[in-house]
Amino acid sequence: MKINIIKARAVSVPVARPTRIAKRVLDKRDYLVVEVAGDESEVIGSGYVYTGTRGGAVAAKIVAELLSPVLIGADADDIWGHWDRMYQETLLTGRQGIVLRAISAVDMALWDLAAKRRSLPLCVMLGGAVRPVPAYASGGYYRPDDGDWADAVHREIRFNIDHGFSDHKIKVGGLSIKEDADRVRAAIDAMDGHGRLALDANNAYRDYSEALLAARAFEKAAGDSGLWWFEEPLSPDDYDGHTELARRLETPVATGEIHQTRHEFRRLIEKRSADILQPDVGVLGGVSEWIRITRAAESFGISVAPHWHANAHSQLAAATPNCIAVEHFLLEKDIYNFERIVTRETRQAYKDGQLILTDRAGWGFEFDCAVLDEFTVEKFMSS
Repeated sequence: MKINIIKARAVSVPVARPTRIAKRVLDKRDYLVVEVAGDESEVIGSGYVYTGTRGGAVAAKIVAELLSPVLIGADADDIWGHWDRMYQETLLTGRQGIVLRAISAVDMALWDLAAKRRSLPLCVMLGGAVRPVPAYASGGYYRPDDGDWADAVHREIRFNIDHGFSDHKIKVGGLSIKEDADRVRAAIDAMDGHGRLALDANNAYRDYSEALLAARAFEKAAGDSGLWWFEEPLSPDDYDGHTELARRLETPVATGEIHQTRHEFRRLIEKRSADILQPDVGVLGGVSEWIRITRAAESFGISVAPHWHANAHSQLAAATPNCIAVEHFLLEKDIYNFERIVTRETRQAYKDGQLILTDRAGWGFEFDCAVLDEFTVEKFMSS
């Protein structure tokens, strides 16, 4: 089948309440949604990425102006070749950043299209099976109207437990080390001796010494329960700092969610900058790069725990032997709000701390066209 239609749209989905991570305020989420097809009557492949609180329109224009000309008229099944051509075409404008996110969305759409044309779930297309995938409940953001910081975390952990999750992740780095340590202690108390707690700093600490001081305080607050991992304590560019933390801490160090392509992940692996890698299929270059990166990690005995996008990562995790858990956001929290643009019947199902896959082809979800149109701010079509 030849690629004759590529649609790209910027979608902006607001959050209902002010939300903060360590260094950033979130008022909305911008997504890029890409659709690829032979013609309007044929199967449509879909891909999507998160572009931040801004940037969706920029990403959509990149697909229309830089990537589509390389793909229109080409064989849809030549996915690896398309990745190389898109990357080569954007060497002067990309190699990182939002251009790679745009490439990710197109690549995801091509893999979705290939799986749908064969009536296979993507996990099966990639050599996996339709099976439950371990997951953890993510959250612990800073919302001033939730009251006392520690009490808010305690309530949220109990909320997660009520929904069947025993493993959790909360934010740190947005308050003083002491205040965040109190939040860690409150989370551990709410867990009542069951499950695991990970911490996500979102690059909050200015240097290795500050990150080490924070980690020691958080380990002490967690007590005998310990911590599952300490995520992104430093800038993603501080490979050496992460290496030293990984060497010194009892708690495993995790990073990788902002890293892109196999080349950056190779550096993380070579420098031993992470005990756990956190690839994001919507950031690193799509499914094609996901396969390369996770297989390389497996070769070095490194586990992966992907960042965000449970709707996509559940499929990939089911075909990735070294994937230990998928990050999941309960839609009721209105933090990661992607599923507002997905049909209710195809939203990611979960039960007893696991994500439940179905035999639906491709990614397994469908966009709600009416809601998608409501939140679309710009769209392009190439043909």
